[in-house]
Amino acid sequence: MNPYELTAKERALQQRRRFLQQSSAGLCSLALSSLLAADGFAQTPPTKTTAPDPLAPKKPHHRARAKSVIFLFLEGGPSHLDTFDPKPKLLDLAGKPMPESFGRPITAMGTASNTIMPSRRVFKQYGQSGIPVSDWLPNIAQHVDDLAIIRSCWADGLNHVGSVCQMNTGSILAGRPSLGAWAMYGLGTANQNLPAFVVMADGAEVLGGTKNWSAGFLPAVYQGTQFRSGASPVYYVAPPDTVSDEQQRGKIDFLSQLNQRFSADKPEDTELLARLNSYELAYRMQAAAPEAVDLSKESEATKKLYGLDNPVTAKYGTMCLLARRLVERDVRFIQLYSGSGSAWDAHNNIEGNHAKMCASSDLPIAGLLTDLKARGLLDSTLVVWGGEFGRTPFNEKGDGRDHNPWGFTMWMAGGGVKGGQIIGQTDEIGLRAIEKRAHVHDLHATILHALGLNHFATLYEHNGRMERPTINDGEVITELFA
Repeated sequence: MNPYELTAKERALQQRRRFLQQSSAGLCSLALSSLLAADGFAQTPPTKTTAPDPLAPKKPHHRARAKSVIFLFLEGGPSHLDTFDPKPKLLDLAGKPMPESFGRPITAMGTASNTIMPSRRVFKQYGQSGIPVSDWLPNIAQHVDDLAIIRSCWADGLNHVGSVCQMNTGSILAGRPSLGAWAMYGLGTANQNLPAFVVMADGAEVLGGTKNWSAGFLPAVYQGTQFRSGASPVYYVAPPDTVSDEQQRGKIDFLSQLNQRFSADKPEDTELLARLNSYELAYRMQAAAPEAVDLSKESEATKKLYGLDNPVTAKYGTMCLLARRLVERDVRFIQLYSGSGSAWDAHNNIEGNHAKMCASSDLPIAGLLTDLKARGLLDSTLVVWGGEFGRTPFNEKGDGRDHNPWGFTMWMAGGGVKGGQIIGQTDEIGLRAIEKRAHVHDLHATILHALGLNHFATLYEHNGRMERPTINDGEVITELFA
């Protein structure tokens, strides 16, 4: 029969049958050969249609100081002036307009009502290093000799969405890969049963949403995965009760073969490759993820260390404890949002706002540092603390502080970091970074350096241009490391 004489419906049916007949060949042996190869009894020879595993472990550029990163992201902008950067000069200028000698930042806060506002906090010196820490953070203060406090950070954004985006991706504009995605791209994964890049939030949606852990123009397989606690840490990863493990494995094998056939001549379709990998990872995670987030086997002493016995600290404490468990399972990059939805934003009543936010995060973070150190994990885990920017030295709305991207504080610990030191400084009123200034790109270059990646050599071609994590600049903060 001449195929041109068939109806459109008949032609579609004929094509569908031919496709299914061809795609079914070899399906039964697919799962077995994959398992044999994983166990080292068989190897799949490379062919033109065999796609390389984008998450396969890769050699670092240099000796890595850290295997994992835990980024404690305080969303909304914590005040450096009330936590780690005391400024006695503010007492002398209290109630006065900002001196002209400090310049005028590009804000609307130049009116007489926006006067210098000193901190009400009491700072004490802690540890052998004698570094001053606010009374809002008495538990983190006990670890000051493990912290390298960078008082001279600065960024480009003025609002939350752009600034959170920059602290995650290097740019105030959406579309670039997140730092966790670059780490995955450069190093691959060290755990085949869990995502290499995990994100957790303690409240509302992070401003800007998933773009903050997006893969951007990198292959989609490198984007972050949101976790939650409980029996189902990842949405929709568990199969229905009516579907057996054998049925689930069969479906995934069948979809895998169909997708591989379809994508054989479409190597540029990274979304399809990411979907292929996500099916396989989701299947493996059905057993691994619930076990990783199961806190029932943790001792009561450990739970108390993280504050799980107190409703004020339980939520962020749970996230910090989960982060330690993920680090133990070789998860590469973990991001924990404190105050997700910009809860650290204190345009008014900074005393009430920050007292609440510090109370919810201080003990859990200190517990995390204690636990990592006790288990011998701190040396191989880089812990990063900070928000998208700091707060101004002059008031807003009488008793609050506005955004300050010109000078703020972050700290790092573990992962080869030399603790008990202060790097850089802001001016006398804490408005601008003036010594050893550390831009967001410098921070990113430093974090990647700790993981063994040279940010200049971590390259990906996009639209004819070789892109890198730090865009056009960025220097490693070398004095940070021992």
